[in-house]
Amino acid sequence: MIDKTEAEIMAAWGEYRSPIVSICTRTYNLENFIEQALDSFLMQETNFSFEIVVDDDCSSDKTVEIIDKYIEKYPNIMNANLLKKNIGVRMNFIQNLQRAKGKYIAPCDGDDYWTDPLMIQKHIDFLEKNKEYVVSYGPLEPLFEEGAIERKFNWNREDRSAIEIQKKFLGTGICAVCFRNVDVIKEYPFEHHCAPIDDNFLGSMLGAYGKGKFLKNIQAAKYRQHANSDYSSKSHKQKALMYQQTYFALYMYYLRIGNSTLSDYFHRKVSEFSFVLFGRKYYAKVLFNSFLQQSIQFSKSIVMKILKILK
Repeated sequence: MIDKTEAEIMAAWGEYRSPIVSICTRTYNLENFIEQALDSFLMQETNFSFEIVVDDDCSSDKTVEIIDKYIEKYPNIMNANLLKKNIGVRMNFIQNLQRAKGKYIAPCDGDDYWTDPLMIQKHIDFLEKNKEYVVSYGPLEPLFEEGAIERKFNWNREDRSAIEIQKKFLGTGICAVCFRNVDVIKEYPFEHHCAPIDDNFLGSMLGAYGKGKFLKNIQAAKYRQHANSDYSSKSHKQKALMYQQTYFALYMYYLRIGNSTLSDYFHRKVSEFSFVLFGRKYYAKVLFNSFLQQSIQFSKSIVMKILKILK
């Protein structure tokens, strides 16, 4: 735990104490990592107020015990919801965001952490001056723990238009991001329950509100890879299935709200990942069955025409 007192952190905030930024973090059995995450939030140097919104999904290790110590030392900064019953990763994700009181949200899972003490100050300085942007994001670096499979990441380091965000998301980890607390957060689409990659679903929602900006002057956030993580611990095929399910959830959402451009786009993405997941034989079988059905329908129409002629 850092040495800074709550009074020292809040000294530069001025009289206005309602949070401008909500640092949102979710936890589940992260006793080895949560302290480093919370310390990286509390080291932030800002001229505005912030809160740390923690939602623990009924951890069975010492995660809650550690969080309790931070609540005791920082009661006016910590906004904790320590669940007594497990609700699952996706529900915990959205409920965590929905409890945010700030004008902006800076999410970071409890196993990741920040390295730049001016990180959220830099994000807010940019977003306050550039209303056409809904989100900004900085550099990101992986941190491989024992048991994690090391691999290369190709995270986005470019600005993105609104439609690019809706289709291709932000292209980076959620711990490097800061975005406006927009209306869709409070009335989150029910289709998100079918989206295993919740930050990609969220990214597509944010694209409806504006553009994305890459801020290169921020020290890289650390994206931890370990054997128990929700995504990095999965096999290639499992990850492909997670992507397909997320694309399907987005297809259903955009179909429901009548956005044919995006519903058609995500329908194609679902089909592409069917090929990745099930291979050529499966895809050939689907095409053959489709051709067979169309042939039967065509044959029936010919027979009907002949019968009409004979009458």
